[in-house]
Amino acid sequence: MSVTIKPIKPTKDELRRYVEFGIEHYKGNGCYVPPLIVDEIATLSPAKNPAFDFSTSCSFMAYRDDRPVGRITAIINDAYNKKTGTKTLRFGFVDFIDDAEVVDALFAAAEEWGRKRGMTEIVGPMGFTDMDPEGMLIEGFGEMGTMATIYNYPYYPKHMERMGFEKDADWIEYRIKIPDGIPDKHKRIAEIVRKKFGLRIVPATSRKKLKDSYGRALFKLINEAYSDLYGYVELTDRQIDYYIDAYLGVIRLEDVCVVVDSDDNLVAVGISMPSLSKALRASGGKLFPTGWWHLWKAIRGKTDVVDLLLIAVKPEYQSKGVNALMFTYLIPNYIANGYKYAESNVELEGNENVQKQWEYFERRQHRRRRAWKKKL
Repeated sequence: MSVTIKPIKPTKDELRRYVEFGIEHYKGNGCYVPPLIVDEIATLSPAKNPAFDFSTSCSFMAYRDDRPVGRITAIINDAYNKKTGTKTLRFGFVDFIDDAEVVDALFAAAEEWGRKRGMTEIVGPMGFTDMDPEGMLIEGFGEMGTMATIYNYPYYPKHMERMGFEKDADWIEYRIKIPDGIPDKHKRIAEIVRKKFGLRIVPATSRKKLKDSYGRALFKLINEAYSDLYGYVELTDRQIDYYIDAYLGVIRLEDVCVVVDSDDNLVAVGISMPSLSKALRASGGKLFPTGWWHLWKAIRGKTDVVDLLLIAVKPEYQSKGVNALMFTYLIPNYIANGYKYAESNVELEGNENVQKQWEYFERRQHRRRRAWKKKL
């Protein structure tokens, strides 16, 4: 039975079938967390995603006997290639059955698409930007995922190695126990930071005020803080507007920490939210007819896990204790909201500054994921 590869037209119907294959592929798996289908379609749609201002892509589906058996999206991020002086083809949104013929056909289609456009290497799984889920799971297959990360079966990395891909970067993730109170070390450091730098925390009192006062500054800060991280490309103004609504529209205000200096300039921000993993599993990634209810209950109700989505500190204040100041605000709120654990989400394995912030917490590293690379 031969494998047929078909490019996907960026229409709503075809993209929906593409996204839904990824969800159906993991049916019955207790650790997979589906994306919200409407959001995934928007990410893949040139008409919706502002990353297409500087990116091109083509998605492919693999079929056997007219039955879908795999998918992959080839992406060229021109802004990243210009920044790095490379000709890198990204691959993402990749899923496939455990069949070498299927896998080889999918990657051959993506690679040929990239070669025709002058690309000389392929890297992934990555999205259009660093805000998209990235990294193939290589450890922690028995752990439930998060809405911000990729889940895949254990046979995926075996196929990557078989095809000659090598490690380009690894991310690790921690499950962190929320302490019963603020650690004394954090209290002492926070007080020093307040006095030395004249910093203070601004409680978020409304989503509108948060968006109006700090929305754009927040993502400008992320551009500064993340600029040297693997695969990062500075967010454009259109992308910032897009992510302001995506992130700030659904959060609990008490799960956000904003730190400013004496002139009210933004110095640091921490954005977290209740875990939506179980709600997304219950909804199957659909808002209707009842998916919205599961998501609403998770956001407004009680859950014992909080997802740490974004933590950004202005470069000149990094490694100076600002994170401890944020934790003195967030930990009491986490306790009040009933959180028992926090999911760190992805951190580059070599980013010691980020990992040091967990040294006074009880934690375990429970997942590792990888970006693979190969010459074209």
